Amino acid sequence: MPEESKDKPKWQRYLKERSFGKRLLLGLAILLSLAIFIHFKEVRVEMLELDSKAKNCIVAQVNFEFPDEEGTVVLRQESARDIGAIFRLDPKTIDQWRYQFENYLMNNPNWRNLLLETTFEKLYYGADELKDLIQSLRFTDMRTLQRLKSLDLLTPEYYPLPSTFNGQSANFPEDFWGNIQNRLVKKNHNAAMITFILNHMRSVHWLLDKDTSAQRNLRKMVQATVPERLSQIKVGSRIVDQGEKVTQKHIAMIQAMKKALAEKQKIWGLLPLLSSLIFATIVTLIGGLYFRNSHKELVNNIYKLFLYVTIIILTLLMSKVTEFFLLQDTGGLLEGVRYPLFIPFAAILFCVLLNAEIALFSTCFLSVILGLSLAVDHSRFIVINLTAGVVAILVSRHLRKRKEVFVVCGKVWLCCIPIFFVYNFAQDALWNFFILSDLVSTFAFLVVTSILIVGLLPILESIFHVMTDITLMEYMDPNSKLLRRLGVEAPGTYQHSLVVGSISEAAAQAIGANGLFCRVSTLYHDIGKLSNPHYFTENQMGGFNIHQLLTPQESAQLIIAHVSEGEGLARKHGLPSHFIDIIREHHGTTLVYYFFCKQVKQMGGHVDAVDETFFRYPGPKPRTKESAIIMMADTIEAASRSLEEINEETITELVNRLIGEKLEDGQFDECQLTFDEFGIVKRVIIKTLAVARHLRIKYPVKQT
Repeated sequence: MPEESKDKPKWQRYLKERSFGKRLLLGLAILLSLAIFIHFKEVRVEMLELDSKAKNCIVAQVNFEFPDEEGTVVLRQESARDIGAIFRLDPKTIDQWRYQFENYLMNNPNWRNLLLETTFEKLYYGADELKDLIQSLRFTDMRTLQRLKSLDLLTPEYYPLPSTFNGQSANFPEDFWGNIQNRLVKKNHNAAMITFILNHMRSVHWLLDKDTSAQRNLRKMVQATVPERLSQIKVGSRIVDQGEKVTQKHIAMIQAMKKALAEKQKIWGLLPLLSSLIFATIVTLIGGLYFRNSHKELVNNIYKLFLYVTIIILTLLMSKVTEFFLLQDTGGLLEGVRYPLFIPFAAILFCVLLNAEIALFSTCFLSVILGLSLAVDHSRFIVINLTAGVVAILVSRHLRKRKEVFVVCGKVWLCCIPIFFVYNFAQDALWNFFILSDLVSTFAFLVVTSILIVGLLPILESIFHVMTDITLMEYMDPNSKLLRRLGVEAPGTYQHSLVVGSISEAAAQAIGANGLFCRVSTLYHDIGKLSNPHYFTENQMGGFNIHQLLTPQESAQLIIAHVSEGEGLARKHGLPSHFIDIIREHHGTTLVYYFFCKQVKQMGGHVDAVDETFFRYPGPKPRTKESAIIMMADTIEAASRSLEEINEETITELVNRLIGEKLEDGQFDECQLTFDEFGIVKRVIIKTLAVARHLRIKYPVKQT
C-alpha cells in the first residue's frame, strides 16, 4: 500500500518521523493494558435465585465467614425478650388530678397563707409542667432496666415499677416523689411550691396503662445492638446440593465466598502486581519479536502499529466492561451467557485492516489472555472463541462490502453450533436449556459485533490511513461523480484507465501486492486531464491537435500540469491519500520525451540548449510496489497504441525497452520491487497486454 506523501499535515509527518520513541510508547501502552487486564480479575461464582432449585452442587472454594441471618434473627429475638412490659400513668387519671388541683386552688384560698411568695399563675403553670413530666414517665421491671442500662439505652424517663403495683394501679414510694421534686427544682422552680403540688399528688391512687408502642421501639433498639452472627465455613464444605431449594442463607453464603475469594487475590500486593506485569511483558515481547521477524511492515509503519494497539485495547476494554455488567446482574443473565464471544470482533478488524496472518496470531494470543483472565469456564471459552476467530478470519479475507460483515458473523455463528452440541453430549444430554441460551447469547454477541465493526471501520480507516478492500470497492463505483465525468468528458482517458487497471491488477497479484488497490486507484490516476481533456491524444478522436498551435515547452507544461490538477481535484473530492500518492507518482520525474525531442530539434539538435527541468514531471518517484507497477502499466499501455504490428514479440520488445529506460532513469530506485519481481511483472504485463490487444479475424461482408 502506498506510503504517506511528504505533503501530509505536520502532525502526520511528526508521527512518522523519528518514531522509535513512539513505538516504545505504543509498546508500553499495550503492556500496561495487558497487565491491568490480567491483574484485575473478577471472581466468578454461580449466583442462585431465591426459592429456585439449584441446578448444580456448589462447594466452598475457600474458608470464609458469612452472616447467618437466621441465627442472627434468633439471637435478636431472644435479646428482645429481656424487655418486659412498659407502663405509663393513665392519661385520664392525670387529667382528673389536674382538674381537681385547679379546683382546690380556686376553692381553698388558704394556700396563699402557706405560699406567701407564690402566685396563682405560678402554681397553675407549675402544675402544667409537672403534668407534662409525669406524662413522659415510663415504668418497667428491674430486669428491663438493667438490660437498658447495660446497652446504654436507659433514659431518665424510666423508673422501676413500685412494689404496690397490682397490674392496674399503684401508690408510688417517697423516693420516687423525691426524685421528681429534685428534677423540677433543678429547673429553678420554687422548692416550697413544688413540695405543695407533689403533696397533693401523693394522695392519688394512680392507674397505669401498658405502652406497647414504647415496648416495641425499645425491643427494636435492643435488637439493633445485637451484631450479626458469623458462621464459619470450611473449604470443601457443601453450600447447596443439586436440586435443593435456594434460601436466603444459601445466597448469603455464596456472596460471602465470592468476597473471600476476591480478598484472597490480594490485588494490591507487591508480588501479585509484579506477577501480572511480568506475564504481560512476556506476552508483549513475544508479540514484538514475532512482528519484527515476520511482519516488519507493521513495526515500521507507525500508523499500522498504532491501529494494532488500538484494536487490542478496544477488545480488552469491551470484554472487561461486558464481564463487569454480567457479574453485576442478579437476574440469571450470567448463567445464560456462558461463552461470550469477543475474539471475532478483533479477528475481523485485524483481517480487514491489516492482514490475515496478523489476525491469526492475534486471535490465538487474545483467546488465551481473555480465557485465563475473565471469569469464565477457561477451557471452553478458549475453544469457542478461538474457533470463532479462525472462522471469522477465513471468511472475511475477501470482504468487499460492509454489509457482508453480517454474513461473516452469521457464518461464524453457524460454526459455533456444533461445538455447543459437543459440550452438551459430553454431559450426556441431547437438548436442554443451555443449548438454547448459548445459541441466543452468541447470536446476540455476533449481531453487536457486526454493528460495532460496520461503525468502527470507516473511523479507523480515516484515522490510521488504512485502505481496505471494502473502501476500494466503494470507490470503484462507475456512478461516482469523478468517474462519471471522466467517462463523459474524457472517454479516451477513461478507457485507458480501465486497461491500465486491468494490467496492473494482474501484475500486482502475481507478486503478492494489492491488486485491487492498483485496479481502483488507476481509475483516478489521470483525473487531472479533466481540466483540458482535448490536450491529450486519446481524447482527440482524430480531430484537430491543439498542440500544433503551441511551442513544445508550452505543450509539455500543459501535459505535466495534469498531475498537479489531478491532485487538486482529488483533494477537492476527498479522495484517499493513497490515491493522491498514485496521481503524483505514476509519472515519477520522467521526461515528456516527445516534446523534449521536438524542442531539441527546434534548437538545432543542441541538447544542452534545452533545460530538461521544463520537460520533467515534478514527482516524486514511485515509493511502493503498487505505484511502480502502475507506472509501468500506464507507460506501456499508452505506448502500445502506437504499435503497427501487435504480437508477443513486439510487445515484449516494447516492455523491455520502456522498463529499461525507466530503470536507467532511476525511476524505480525508491520502490520496493526486487529483480525477481520485476521479471514477474514484465511477464504478466506482456501476457495481459497481448490478450487485450489481440487481433480478430475479418468478418466477410454479408451479401445482399
